[in-house]
Amino acid sequence: MSALFGVSLTVVYISFTRSLNQLLDQELLTLAQAAAPSLETVKAEGLQDFHKNLPWHSLFEREQGLEWFNAEGKLVAREGTTFPNFSLSKYISPLHLKRGSPLLQQQDGVHTLTISVFSENSHSNKLRLEGYIRASESTEETEAALRKFQLGLGLGGIMALILSSITSIWLTQMVLEPMQQSFRRLKQFTADASHELRTPLTAINIATEVMQSHPERIHPLDAKKLVAVASATKQLTCLADDLLFLARTDSATVPLERQWISVPLDELLQDLVELFEPQAQAKGITITSNLRRRLFTKGDTEKLLRLFSNLLENALKYTPPGGSVILSLAKHKRFVIITIEDSGMGIASEHLPFIFQRFWRADKARSQLIEGSGLGLAIAQTIAQQHKGKVTVISQVGVGSCFQVCLPAA
Repeated sequence: MSALFGVSLTVVYISFTRSLNQLLDQELLTLAQAAAPSLETVKAEGLQDFHKNLPWHSLFEREQGLEWFNAEGKLVAREGTTFPNFSLSKYISPLHLKRGSPLLQQQDGVHTLTISVFSENSHSNKLRLEGYIRASESTEETEAALRKFQLGLGLGGIMALILSSITSIWLTQMVLEPMQQSFRRLKQFTADASHELRTPLTAINIATEVMQSHPERIHPLDAKKLVAVASATKQLTCLADDLLFLARTDSATVPLERQWISVPLDELLQDLVELFEPQAQAKGITITSNLRRRLFTKGDTEKLLRLFSNLLENALKYTPPGGSVILSLAKHKRFVIITIEDSGMGIASEHLPFIFQRFWRADKARSQLIEGSGLGLAIAQTIAQQHKGKVTVISQVGVGSCFQVCLPAA
């Protein structure tokens, strides 16, 4: 938009400047042509009775001047207030050759127009060069008009640009408003649906647990089906909880930092290690923790617990039996660095930019039927950003992954 305005203003300015110069040239040409018949009189009699005998004198304006030259380019007479400071002799040749074409020049704030004057030779019927007339005018008035025009053009352009910007913003808002409303309704629907799903899923989960607590009442052929129902119910419950969490996070404005407390990260992480230890032992995975330093951060304890639970659960999920997971805590300048390193399958470098996107899962994870909704890392990154931190990852296929959480130290 601004480029278009700039081009338009440049075209207008060039057109206006050309019009002013053409008007100035026309005035000088009229003055020179009106004075042309007086060349012979001025050459013969000088400027005697100048005001009475020369009819073109009424064409004179302020800051103008007229000069008469003979055929050799020698100055014969001059009248007016404005004259150029260069001689005519070196321009005689082009004037004589281009009969009828005026010579235009501008120097030191003086614009000049010079014409050649011819008379008919009665004996040979040929034109004879009598001399030259040069009309001059100061460009001060023209330059002042151009400066005023530039100022007006600049102010007008700025106002037009401001108005067009305001109009563009208003139109953009008008166009985006229906989309934003649809997006808000979609987020609200996601939150409502996730909330409403929790009740029937809880009922199914309870019923499944009751049935599994009485295996003698279950037909052997239905036992596996019941296990599948329980597993699917658990996955749906986790998915509903994750969607509800993200929907509430998206609809929230600014985190209530005044409600944050100082959270001892070493204690929180140690509790998580103890919580996941049975799951790791069942899978044959060794969890090693290095949490000797006592470090704090400001935040919401439940959300931070969920952040590290997602990362630790993710590490255990993608680490094969016999592997290891290392959890460490350190401080760097004004930040606390929490590192969760595993010896799992690793992540391909081309997949790293996408792992924090919602519902994204690597094809390798899908092919190996590893449970998950693809929301764990997205939730972890969201919580970290809410606490003015971030989650980064370094990974190599076949070697493992290293997730680092950077949070401000309290």
